[in-house]
Amino acid sequence: MTTKDWLEKDYYAILGLKKDASQQDIKKAFRKIARDNHPDRHPGNQAAEKKFKEASEAHDVLSDPEQRKEYDNARAMFGSGFHFPGAGGARGGSSINLDDLLGQFGGGAGNGGLGGFFDFFGNSPRPSRGRGPRRGNDLESEVTVSFREAVEGVQLGVPLSSDSPCATCHGTGARPGTQPRVCPECQGSGTVSRQSGGFAVSEPCARCRGRGLVVEDPCADCGGSGRARSTQTVQVRLPPGVSDGQRIRVKGRGGAGSGGGKEGDLYVLVHVLPHSLFGRQGDNLTLTLPVTFAEATLGAEVDVPTLPGATFRLKIPAGTPNGRVFRVRGKGIPKKTGPTDLLVAIEVQVPRALGQEARDALLAYVALAGEPDPRAGLRRG
Repeated sequence: MTTKDWLEKDYYAILGLKKDASQQDIKKAFRKIARDNHPDRHPGNQAAEKKFKEASEAHDVLSDPEQRKEYDNARAMFGSGFHFPGAGGARGGSSINLDDLLGQFGGGAGNGGLGGFFDFFGNSPRPSRGRGPRRGNDLESEVTVSFREAVEGVQLGVPLSSDSPCATCHGTGARPGTQPRVCPECQGSGTVSRQSGGFAVSEPCARCRGRGLVVEDPCADCGGSGRARSTQTVQVRLPPGVSDGQRIRVKGRGGAGSGGGKEGDLYVLVHVLPHSLFGRQGDNLTLTLPVTFAEATLGAEVDVPTLPGATFRLKIPAGTPNGRVFRVRGKGIPKKTGPTDLLVAIEVQVPRALGQEARDALLAYVALAGEPDPRAGLRRG
């Protein structure tokens, strides 16, 4: 990624966002574009692949607060009419290549060529990323699991695409059977020093582009970069009790690092399908239990299902009202800290039709019970 890319590409517009978008907005916008345009879902669709790559590039910059700050500073400075003295234009003069100019301050391809420039003026909170070990990118994927799998936990394969070492050259960038050699210009350090205006300026070596190695016979598959796009399946264990919309972090299973850097992390967004009987209330399971009017009035013992498929007997006291919730200890989600509870809500079923004898019996009950008017308080109010 070059300085020219940073100045000409509006990463906010690519993701459909405004400049003041939050980190959550950035992640949400990227996930939507990635989901709709992923190459695995649209094989051979170059337009979708291009949009996916543009969104990935925008997300890589804007999701990193430090890179985002440099990007915003660069666009504010150079995108609003800033010119160096002597630059070409209506006044004439020699043209200046902005990449070359900023490269003099130590900017490398790894951070858009601007890190060293802001370091020079003391405005960068971190050193340039143009050289040395670099951590791999964090990757995101999505899975859909059943309600029972979410409650009990499950191990599943998550397909993902990432920049990984080229399988042909194993990341060296050199044609199989050959090896890169130490750069004679920088002696393998990846950097060279020179004098500029009385200052000693360190910058990435132009010969090896900061790698410290020179590939004289590049690999035909990756063009000497040592990187190749690959699709792999990562085994991920979802813990018991994972909820819908939860993001699970799998450490070290993201993009491969470069220059000896560590791998990034994988974040898995979980979608949970609804269950026909059970629901969730925090870490507890919920169940609506239908009972008859007679069972609620006289009391009863009824069979109640559990998620594993077994049943247990629940005693319903006489006079149980509609909507009462019984907490059954230990019948919920099997968490590491111990099983949670099952919350059983009573739903009294009112018969839609009665035979004549049953109707007469109910009228006789009304006369015998002599219940007070339950709405008397409404009239007083």
